[in-house]
Amino acid sequence: MTARSTRRQMLAVAGASAAAAGLAGNAGAGPLSLKGKSALITGASSGFGRLTALHLARAGAVVVASMRNLKGGKRVEAQELADIARDEKLKLSVVEIDVTKPDTIAAGVAAAFAKAGGKLDLLMNNAGVGIGGPIEFNDEKAVADAVDVNLLGYHRMARAVLPAMRKRREGLIAAVSSQLGRIVLPNIGVYCATKFGVEAMFETLAYELAPFGVEVTIVQPGGYPTKIWDTGRRLGEEVEARADGERKEAYAGHLALARGFMTGPRQTDPMDVPRAVAEILALPVGKRPLRRPVHPNSQAMTAANAALAQIEASVLGNGPYKDWHAAVVD
Repeated sequence: MTARSTRRQMLAVAGASAAAAGLAGNAGAGPLSLKGKSALITGASSGFGRLTALHLARAGAVVVASMRNLKGGKRVEAQELADIARDEKLKLSVVEIDVTKPDTIAAGVAAAFAKAGGKLDLLMNNAGVGIGGPIEFNDEKAVADAVDVNLLGYHRMARAVLPAMRKRREGLIAAVSSQLGRIVLPNIGVYCATKFGVEAMFETLAYELAPFGVEVTIVQPGGYPTKIWDTGRRLGEEVEARADGERKEAYAGHLALARGFMTGPRQTDPMDVPRAVAEILALPVGKRPLRRPVHPNSQAMTAANAALAQIEASVLGNGPYKDWHAAVVD
C-alpha cells in the first residue's frame, strides 16, 4: 500500500470521526471545537506555548502543558495555569519536561499519555531560546546551548511520542520554526541556524512518517512580543561577558544592531499562533499543510516556501520517494 493510499483511506475515517466530534464544518459555523482531541505542548510557561495550551483547552481539547523546573509544583507559571484550568473547568494539566534532559522527557511524556487517556493527537514542539550577536562573537557554548534546546530538544520530543503515534497510525507533530528558518538576518545567525535545522529535520520527518499516517506541520511565526526575546537578551549578555576584548571592540557596531533587534517593538498579536495551531489540528487527516506561515506580513515566507517546494518536488517527485512526497504535499 502506498503512502498516498494510506493517507486517503485515513482521510475517510477521519472525516467521519470529525463529524461525530463536531469538528466538521467549523469554518464559518461558530467557535472551533477540539473536543476529543489531546495535545502535549512544550515550553508552556510563557509565549506561544502558554497561549496555545489555554486556547486548545478552551476549545475542548485535553491539554498537557509542559515546562522545566516545576519546583515541586510551586512554579508560579504552573500554578497560574492550574488556577485558570480550575476556574474555567478546563481539561488542562501541567507536567515537568526539560527538553535538554532525556530523563524528564521520558517521565513527562509518560505522564502526558496517562493524563490524555493513552493517546496524544498533537505534539507541539515549541520550547526554544533566542540568541543574537554575530557568528564569530558567539562562542561554542552559546551555539551548543541553542542547538541543544531549539533542535535537539525537538528531536528528543519527537522520538518520545512517535512510537505510540506510529502504532495508532495517526498523530500530528507541529514544529514551531520561524521566518528566520528560511531567511537569514545578520547578527542573529545562530538562531537562524537552529531554525533552518528545524525546517530540514521536520520536512524530512514528514516524508518518512507518511507510510505510518503521522503528519508534520512546520509553523513559521514572524516576530511576536514573547519572552523568547527576554531570554535572548540575557543569553547575549552572558556571551558578551565571556568574550575577549578584541572581539568586543571589533563587533561593537554589530552588537548594537543585535541588541536593537532583540529589544525592538513588536505590535503583532501572539494569539495568531495558537489560532493557527488549533485550525490545523481541527483539519481532517490528510489535509494538514506541511508549512504554515503565521504573521501579518508573510509574503516573503510564502514566496520562499513556494520556490523551495518546487525544487523539492523536482528531487522527490519522480524518484523512489514520490509516493511519500505526494502524500505530504497534496
